Amino acid sequence: MKIIDTKLEDIKIIEPKVFKDHRGFFMESFNHQKFAELGLEFDFLQDNHSLSVDKDVIRGLHYQLNPKAQTKLVRVITGAIYDVAVDIRKDSPTFGNWVGVTLSQENHRMFLVPKGFAHGFCTLTKDTHVQYKVDAYYSAENDKGILWNDPALAINWPACNPILSEKDAKQPLLNKAEINFQYPAKEDVGHEVL
Repeated sequence: MKIIDTKLEDIKIIEPKVFKDHRGFFMESFNHQKFAELGLEFDFLQDNHSLSVDKDVIRGLHYQLNPKAQTKLVRVITGAIYDVAVDIRKDSPTFGNWVGVTLSQENHRMFLVPKGFAHGFCTLTKDTHVQYKVDAYYSAENDKGILWNDPALAINWPACNPILSEKDAKQPLLNKAEINFQYPAKEDVGHEVL
């Protein structure tokens, strides 16, 4: 398994070891022990799976507030996405900066988006299945977001006319969003700060 650093601290691209032959391939998409050996210790509690039937679907930018914030480990089962993480940790030297990566069924890459980052993606193909692990359960009262095309973020989405949910089309700008993340992160006693 290979870990690739990005321009944003704590955001990682993970390339699993993929074993291919004439039948197809095999890979471990998650192994708690191997992740821990690489310094990536998370207690994932829930798997989520989304299907976007059209190309140019944008989902995001989403996050949950503390104390229900989520770390996400995102991968594509079929199709491809442009996956984005935005630093929303107050006082962070990279607050409001973003990083994007292409995840696809061909490259098998995964994107690790820790707490304190908003997350979203744009589908690059039809019938795209995305699966992601989270380390906290969904909490409707803590579910928040930022407008996908906030000019202050200037994300280079690969879609001219994106397909959005009603909720995502009405999210607030970053400077109006409810955010309670600090930099550096202040974790509860007994939790390791990554």
